[in-house]
Amino acid sequence: MIPDSRTRRRIAARFRRRGDRIYIHGKLATDPVYGATARAIAGRRLPLLDIGCGLGLLGHYLHDCDVLDGYVGLDHDGRKIAMGRDAAERAGLADEIALREADAVTPQPVRGHVAMLDVLHYLPRERQAELLTFAVDHLADDGVLILRNVIRDASWRYRATVWEEKFIKAVGWIPGGAQYFPTADDIRGVLEPRGIGVEFRPLFGRTPYNSWLMTASRRSVSPP
Repeated sequence: MIPDSRTRRRIAARFRRRGDRIYIHGKLATDPVYGATARAIAGRRLPLLDIGCGLGLLGHYLHDCDVLDGYVGLDHDGRKIAMGRDAAERAGLADEIALREADAVTPQPVRGHVAMLDVLHYLPRERQAELLTFAVDHLADDGVLILRNVIRDASWRYRATVWEEKFIKAVGWIPGGAQYFPTADDIRGVLEPRGIGVEFRPLFGRTPYNSWLMTASRRSVSPP
């Protein structure tokens, strides 16, 4: 499910710069992760902690879907946090969408759902386990952990993703670039010993990249 054009325009209009509005409208129009996240948490009204939130688009979309009891986004990029805060204030949502400039494993007074979208592979392998453990520590008993990440495998999609990430690094869009692409077993190996079951399904969207959606919880989660 992709956000409809009215929702896309409403959310994009909250941002001041024309270039940002164009980017946000396009992102919401082409990336299936927003609708997939809304479906994954539907019927479980809890706050959501978004690790690596960027501009906080996920919070804006989920608020419009009326599926949350609060949203906290963390990101180390102060410029994106400032832009996201400004957009939330312009929309009158400063109390519902809280964005904080912080390291990804800074403890938060939140227990609910947790989202990490395209975050893990920008960390070294040893820090990925630390971040997944941090996410579990903030997961409510009825919460859902939503991960979207590239999975390391033998597919042509994985090879295309590696080349795309090299380009991103070369142009400086994400300083440092990808560090380690986890396998499905890497992720299961951290979550399952902590009593967290995880389900995987492809979320390629309209791209050639090897993106997967993982929904995890302390009880069975039906695929969105």
